[in-house]
Amino acid sequence: MYLCTQNSVKMTENEVLAIQKEIVDVCRLVYDPEIPVNIYDLGLIYAIDVEDGGHVHIKMTLTAPSCPEGDFLMEDLRMKVEGLCEVSSCEVELVFEPEWNQDMMTEEAKLELGFL
Repeated sequence: MYLCTQNSVKMTENEVLAIQKEIVDVCRLVYDPEIPVNIYDLGLIYAIDVEDGGHVHIKMTLTAPSCPEGDFLMEDLRMKVEGLCEVSSCEVELVFEPEWNQDMMTEEAKLELGFL
């Protein structure tokens, strides 16, 4: 069992980058039930900001504004990120600019979905 401690000491750039990498790994565990590719490789994550004290702010979008799974995806992501030891809280903000398009997907996602 790990003891998680939060402090308000200013994080170094390397610490922020390490936490962002962990968050990317978590993003790759979140899947839209209708698409067999994770939200990170789909290109739905626009920004991951880590503040001192472990607060995380994520900007994400959906493949379509009317996506019925939007609330589920956002809450699943928030809960998983808040499960990281270094994270004290997580806010997931839904944005629609820039508008998502297939060019935002990784090559792996395009291959998985048959676009290559």
